[in-house]
Amino acid sequence: MLPGIGVFGTGAVVKVLVPILRENGFKIEAIWSRTVQDAQEAAKDLTIPFFTNKIDDVLLRKDVDLIFVLCPPNLHAQISVKALGIGKHIVCDKPAGLSQADALKMVRAGQYYPTLISLINHSYRFLPAFTHMKKALKDNYLVSPVTLIDIRIQSGCLFSDSDSFDWKCDDTMGGGTLNLIGSHVVDLITYLTGQKAIRVHGLVRTFTKNTENINGIRNISAPDFCTFQMELEHGILVTATLNSHTVGTTFQQEVMICSSTGHLVVRGGDLFGRRNKGNEEVIYLDVEDLQCPVPNSILPKTFVKGLCKMVSALREAFLPVNEKAGWIKEPVCSAANFEDGLYVQAVLSAIRLSSQTRQWVKVKVMTEQPDQNELLSAVVRRTAISIS
Repeated sequence: MLPGIGVFGTGAVVKVLVPILRENGFKIEAIWSRTVQDAQEAAKDLTIPFFTNKIDDVLLRKDVDLIFVLCPPNLHAQISVKALGIGKHIVCDKPAGLSQADALKMVRAGQYYPTLISLINHSYRFLPAFTHMKKALKDNYLVSPVTLIDIRIQSGCLFSDSDSFDWKCDDTMGGGTLNLIGSHVVDLITYLTGQKAIRVHGLVRTFTKNTENINGIRNISAPDFCTFQMELEHGILVTATLNSHTVGTTFQQEVMICSSTGHLVVRGGDLFGRRNKGNEEVIYLDVEDLQCPVPNSILPKTFVKGLCKMVSALREAFLPVNEKAGWIKEPVCSAANFEDGLYVQAVLSAIRLSSQTRQWVKVKVMTEQPDQNELLSAVVRRTAISIS
């Protein structure tokens, strides 16, 4: 049996995701938005029977067992933690909350309820080109050890000129190239290599600060360009350039993994390889069309295809189990979990700090919630010492 779906959010991802879910046999029972009007319009457009602007109205529905959290990042932790506590499965959009503190709350909730699915929507892990790339690395295609990973992604503006100011325009609210594209890149590197970053160096810039509809007292703070280097655990160097400071909606990506004897490279959705001074060969060509009808979207085709594959994996996880909320782990074992989301947040915050200080910064993954009142805590500690 497949679980009923509750969706939080009404953005571009939702409009693409709902047809994909239906094609895979899922039933969407409810949708939430910050305003009743937005929720009503989305429910009408997507033919969803129930809409609301109250979080609990979706979470407490008995016909909803799987929650997709695709709303602004400031609500990711709140909804995910509450949903897991009620006994609902969770797929949360990237990045995991606004900070490491948010992501850590989600990690703790996921650890407390290990029988529930708790995943982050890093759909690049399911894109066929990257699954083939990972397999080629595992099969020792490059012969010698990986030394360098070079990533270049170019996209159009992450919000349209007709948009009014919202969270996507604000860096602290989870918007911008580093959060929305960089989070995918950081997670993808860990997925492909199995290694994590020790230290990073980054440069983050906001070139477009106003548009025709966003001007006056409010300026765009979300970065539209970033470049960063990462040094991984076993000495691999990663360099990435992410640019959404372009006109139009074109999307180009190139992910190249190099060794002293050859390279593997994904261009768009195709995988190529070269080794031992031979010619570049085709390893995988993305000729497969999308199996489900999705509306025209600003989302890149590679992202949409990865989303399709991830939903198919969720279907395989739930389908063999007779209980409505039961699932098996194997189909989704390669998906990003909340711990991966916490690590990504640690890397993103280190890149931001590096951009401010203009120096290399160590990646520190948070293990305890930060003290909300350090001054008061220091006074209490001194008092306790003096009493003892």
